[in-house]
Amino acid sequence: MKALVIFSGGQDSTTCLGWALNRFEEVECICFSYGQTHSIEVEQAQKICNTMNVKLKLIRIDFLNELVVSALTSGKDVNQKHELNKELPASWVPNRNALFLVLAHSYAQKIGADKLIIGVSQADYSGYPDCREEFIDSMEKTLNSASNTDIEIISPLMFRNKAQTFRLAEEENILDLVINESHTCYNGDRKHNHAWGYGCDNCPACKLRKKGYQEFIGMED
Repeated sequence: MKALVIFSGGQDSTTCLGWALNRFEEVECICFSYGQTHSIEVEQAQKICNTMNVKLKLIRIDFLNELVVSALTSGKDVNQKHELNKELPASWVPNRNALFLVLAHSYAQKIGADKLIIGVSQADYSGYPDCREEFIDSMEKTLNSASNTDIEIISPLMFRNKAQTFRLAEEENILDLVINESHTCYNGDRKHNHAWGYGCDNCPACKLRKKGYQEFIGMED
């Protein structure tokens, strides 16, 4: 069996990479540069894949920046609500996961992968509607119907919160790599190192990761 991991270089996708390497004969990664304000996550994704000896396909889709409104592509304050939808956080990128899945599903066919892995979670999903099980299931059905394929979309973290994700990383023997090399900070901070990893300790992503790590340590006690 061959798996393709949608890889951002963040905590969740790095954990998913470790999970996949322990379960599938072949594993490759695909990473998307979509006009993020900070390129550090792509740099870390490449570094992690080099460390794990995993092939990484980097796809540039910077045009997405011209089509969406998001603090992640505009550089605006990530601690606010979304400009167009006040029910969502400013960091939400409209249809990002849908586009990632469409392109990754196409590439999976090219390389002969029958599993497509994505690190979304509806337990700790920051309010993103495209991280829910309902969405992932609908995309799997739609993409396979459109391509006459049977590629399974797997989301190992769907029902895990951040503390449980740290626990899974430990179980898959990838915790040190997750803490030291994965990047989730929306502000692109790689200067400040904490017990839970690098980050500004102020943006929503850092706060969620920090909280998860503290709960994970509590689970260990």
